[in-house]
Amino acid sequence: MIKATINILLFILVVFSSCTAKNEKESETESISKPETPQSKKLILFFGNSLTAGYGIEAEDAFPGLTAARIDSLGLDYRVINAGLSGETTASGLSRLDWFLEEEPAIFILELGGNDGLRGITPSETKKNLKGIIQLVKGKYPETVIVLAGMQIPPNMGQEYTKEFSEIFPQVAAEENVQLIPFLLEGVAGNPDLNLPDGIHPTEEGHLIVFETIWKSLESLL
Repeated sequence: MIKATINILLFILVVFSSCTAKNEKESETESISKPETPQSKKLILFFGNSLTAGYGIEAEDAFPGLTAARIDSLGLDYRVINAGLSGETTASGLSRLDWFLEEEPAIFILELGGNDGLRGITPSETKKNLKGIIQLVKGKYPETVIVLAGMQIPPNMGQEYTKEFSEIFPQVAAEENVQLIPFLLEGVAGNPDLNLPDGIHPTEEGHLIVFETIWKSLESLL
């Protein structure tokens, strides 16, 4: 009787040990084969105004969405966040930036200043704010690559203001040692076929051209 009881206990112990080992093995396998989550991918942060937000079109058709689609098609280890806000100026951008820096961006694309120019804000103020944004990113994440998108405006404010405004972006890029896209809307600005009726915001076709302009800078970084 005692012997039979011992045999039963041994049998239970062996079964229990086998199950435990199997569960541990399965857990180990699941851990190894667990698919990569979006949060584990490196972040590309587009920080800008209505141009970045894709005013007047679907978000996926704006240049940040097109960038995300290209990255996905190439299987690159990056994901995109569109932090564009219509009406954003450099001052308001500087004030809300902290909220988007909870996570480190691998690449930070700064597209601000256009609304400053349209509102006639002093170029020195725009320059100061752009430098403030860049320095804030650098101070928190020194390894982040920063790309500054250059902008130009119509000569509504006068030739002198227009010229001074256009010079802000190469000056900031040189002084802060960041990469510069000379003119974000190259090949798009001023073309009624590539812009919405307001003459400011690109159509879907316009965004395709803007995306290619951005991709020339991004491709080498990725």
